[in-house]
Formats: sequence, C-alpha cells, structure tokens
Amino acid sequence: MKLLVILFGAFILALLGTMVVQGKPDLLFSGNLGMAVFIIFTGFSHFKFQKGMAMMIPDFIPAKMFWVYFTGLLEIAAGIGLMIPTIREITAVLLILFYVLVFIANIKSSQKKINIFKADYTGPGMQYLYSQRIPMQIILIVWTWYFGIYLH
Repeated sequence: MKLLVILFGAFILALLGTMVVQGKPDLLFSGNLGMAVFIIFTGFSHFKFQKGMAMMIPDFIPAKMFWVYFTGLLEIAAGIGLMIPTIREITAVLLILFYVLVFIANIKSSQKKINIFKADYTGPGMQYLYSQRIPMQIILIVWTWYFGIYLH
C-alpha cells in the first residue's frame, strides 16, 4: 500500500497548492495529478525492476522484456494523458482497461509468490493479493473513473 501514499500524497499536495494559487481547491486537477504521479512512478519502476516484472508475464507470451518496457512506457504516457483535458477521458478508459489486464498478472504473481523487487519466488503470495492488491486495484479503477471520466 506504499504506492497509495504516492497517490493520496500527490492529491493532497495538489489540493493545497491549488487552494494557495487559485484561492480554492481544484478537485479535478488534483485527482488527475495524483493518479498521473502514481502511474508515472509505477511506469518508471518497470525499468528498475524489469526482471521481476517479466516473471509476472504468462509463459505463453513471448518477448517478456519488450512487454515490461512497453507497459512501463504506456504507464508514463497515461500519466501525461490524464493531464491533457482533450484526451483525459479516453486515457482514463484505456487506463481502467489496463488495470483490469494488469490484475491478471498480479494473480499469477501472487500464486507463484513472485517478488518483483528481488526477481525471485520469496513474495508474500495470495495473502498479498487479497489483503492489498485487490483493494488497491479497486481504488485505482474507481479513482480513474471518478476523476478521469465522471468529473471530466
């Protein structure tokens, strides 16, 4: 859940910043900035923990490192897209779809106890999936829908 600190921290800082600069908090901007910072951060992690992330990709998919780097770039692009009002809604829709697809990789990761940071099989397993990953995926999907589509 450390990643959620990034999401909520960026959101709160943006709310405070817009309150100081504009005289009132900008919920739409702050919510999208929070998710943008979050998803850009996770995108860069694809380049730092590439071996562990490659372990999450199903065995039948070839060129695992390509997909790790590609999805990292997609996440960075999505973060930028959320901050551009004209493409925010389509970016949010695609990001929600991405979160659903990534969840499949998280199920595999939990089943095999993959530790993406060490690129080995010492991870927390299914307990992590149920106690942290599922709640986090729900928050990410609802957050992206609310700020990227509903309020848009």
